[in-house]
Amino acid sequence: MIIKIANLSDGEHGFSFDEDVKNIGIDEPFFGNCKVDVKLGKSNSQIVLNAALILSALYQCDRCGKEFETEVKTNYQMVYLFGDQTEDNDDINLTYIPPEADKIKLDDDVRDFALLSIPMKKLCNDDCKGLCLKCGKDLNEGSCECKTEDVDPRWKPLIELKNKLN
Repeated sequence: MIIKIANLSDGEHGFSFDEDVKNIGIDEPFFGNCKVDVKLGKSNSQIVLNAALILSALYQCDRCGKEFETEVKTNYQMVYLFGDQTEDNDDINLTYIPPEADKIKLDDDVRDFALLSIPMKKLCNDDCKGLCLKCGKDLNEGSCECKTEDVDPRWKPLIELKNKLN
């Protein structure tokens, strides 16, 4: 994914890319194509790039263990400044490019932001009940035959609080 900026006039420009994730260097859990819609604002000293990514991913649910496919959507913004970097810069969304640069390659940024979009907790659905801790039955398919133990009465206020939060 390359945007040629050499003869690009100042102002707003739009670009769309549809690239196989393997060509960008992304593999599991992503598959298929990565769709990227870019809005680029160019001026004489900088380029502001806003990108919207759409990817397909195959995850394993953290509660029930089933595999599920989902569509991952994420947005990011990059600022490209023309000139040499004058000081240490820790901002990942700011890049210095030489004034004579004629193109911007998006592959690395798309890969980085796609990987950052992987959720910490992957759930097949928000209401996933998970597995029974005793017998391992998927509670989304129905309740199990396990007996519930009587809870020590000292723990009941804490359990009630937990139930209110859930």
